[in-house]
Order: sequence, then C-alpha cells, then structure tokens
Amino acid sequence: MRSMELNKRQEKILEIVKDNGPITGEHIADQLHLTRATLRPDLAILTMAGYLDARPRVGYFYTGKTGAQLLTENMKKLFVKDYQSIPVVISENTSVYDAIVTMFLEDVGTLFVVDKDSLLVGVLSRKDLLRASIGKQELGALPVNIIMTRMPNITMCKKEDLLIDVAQQLIDKQIDGMPVVKEADKGFEVIGRITKTNLTKAFVALAGE
Repeated sequence: MRSMELNKRQEKILEIVKDNGPITGEHIADQLHLTRATLRPDLAILTMAGYLDARPRVGYFYTGKTGAQLLTENMKKLFVKDYQSIPVVISENTSVYDAIVTMFLEDVGTLFVVDKDSLLVGVLSRKDLLRASIGKQELGALPVNIIMTRMPNITMCKKEDLLIDVAQQLIDKQIDGMPVVKEADKGFEVIGRITKTNLTKAFVALAGE
C-alpha cells in the first residue's frame, strides 16, 4: 500500500474515526455531508489497507497502525515460494569457460552446481568466474568445482521462508542470490532461486497494492 498517498477525503475519514471510533459508516457520512454510498469505496480501501477495522453492528475503528507498520506486516506475509524463479544449474564437471557462456546466455548472476545425483554441491558467482578469468589458467580445461563456493559455506533458503528474512541474508552475506532448496536423502535439491531482482519485484508489487 502507498501509505503516503491517501486522498484528502480518506485522511479526513481517518481523523473522524480516530476521534469518534467506533463509529458507523452512516455517522461518518453525516459528518462529511456525503452519502454512505459515496464513502463506501474509501472505507473499503482504508479497511483493506489495514488503517481501519470494522465490526458488524459496532462500526469502524482506527487500528492505530502507521503506514510503515502496515507495510512491515504485509512484508511478513511474502514467502519465497511466491517469488522464486527458475534456477540455472550446471554439473560440477562443467568447465569455467562453459559456465561463463551459460551465465551470459541465461542472463543470471549466479549458477548452482550439482553432482551426479543432482544434489547441490556449489555456487558460482560472477565474481568467481571473473577471478578465474584474470588468471592464466586454460578456462576450457578448468572445472568449476575448483573455483566454486562449496558446501557447507552456501547460503540457501526454502520455499516456506519469509522473503524479508532472505533479503536480510543477502544483505548480510553481500551476495546477489541464493538457491531455493528442498531436503533430499543425501543433501539438498535445487528447486528455485531468489535474487535481488526477485526481491525488488516483490517489494515494488507490495508498494503498489
């Protein structure tokens, strides 16, 4: 919700409910010299946004929450599973050269490395590939498992995790993305990815509600 974009009528409604709540829609309409039907969309918006609450036969009352508090509450309802994207996965025997090509063609910032059982064993970032490219190694002969970040040093998440918690991890670890995993018998299977781009889309969508 855009907490700073309430129109003047909606702000006036909030003032009336703060001062007089609980108050019926009819009484709010009387104070504004408007019909109940005219106010119905504004009351619906304020209630859905969380500024007001309504109880049958009692009326509307102010929740006491600021726009920032309501935004925080809504952010805590966003889960990884609703915003994750398709992961780009490569084999641990893939060459650094082929990994660079894959990253370029798929237009991603992170590659996830799996073993022969399709279980996560490593993560490759742009920085890892750039660092390898600067050296004098033959990139076509250098396997990615030499330069990747290995388990257990991989930051990962599950689809049930809160997006806000994942965002905090990305900030704390100073990384661009992480794999979404599910537990398998002998490790973790990659089922998705969460990146700063996913987070940006989620928070922009939230701000537009």
